[in-house]
Amino acid sequence: MAAGLGWASGVRLYAVLFFLGLLQHAGVYTLPPDLQVLAHPAVIGVSGLLFFLEFLADKVPGVDTLWDAVHTFIRIPAGGVLAAAAVASADPGFALAAGLLGGVIAAGTHFTKAGGRALINTSPEPFSNWLASLGEDFLSVLGLLTALKYPLLFLFLLALFIAFTVWLLPKLWRGIKRVFTTIRELPHRLVS
Repeated sequence: MAAGLGWASGVRLYAVLFFLGLLQHAGVYTLPPDLQVLAHPAVIGVSGLLFFLEFLADKVPGVDTLWDAVHTFIRIPAGGVLAAAAVASADPGFALAAGLLGGVIAAGTHFTKAGGRALINTSPEPFSNWLASLGEDFLSVLGLLTALKYPLLFLFLLALFIAFTVWLLPKLWRGIKRVFTTIRELPHRLVS
């Protein structure tokens, strides 16, 4: 569960908070004691509103990149806190270890998502952006549900995702550097 919370938080933090709160509130799933606060009506309301805002913002090229940039400082620590809270009642040492791993997993997920979306935004049509955004919505909820119901399957899929991320991140970084170089050189090309 801790790894699943870290992973999903890196993609759609507010969806994670909202759906976990709903599952606990409806009695469909019992969260660990330190996460049961997610079922509080105020938390469900705020996380639902933020999920709705993120859903809308994530469908607009450029706005999604700005949203991701700001949420670099929100998703990663939240992924660590959620992972730690998932095991906090067991042992403080495990909670700290889970928090560290959850933050690292959230960071990898977030940077893979944000980097991929920044490159997709270079496409002039909006459909690839919408398709990527809807795919992220679907995968974050499916990944979270898999982590809750089939943890071993999730850990196997997470290992594949980590291997893919290690392979992909250098390519994304090179692509993003090319985009920034093109933007920086644009005024010089327009003058010439």
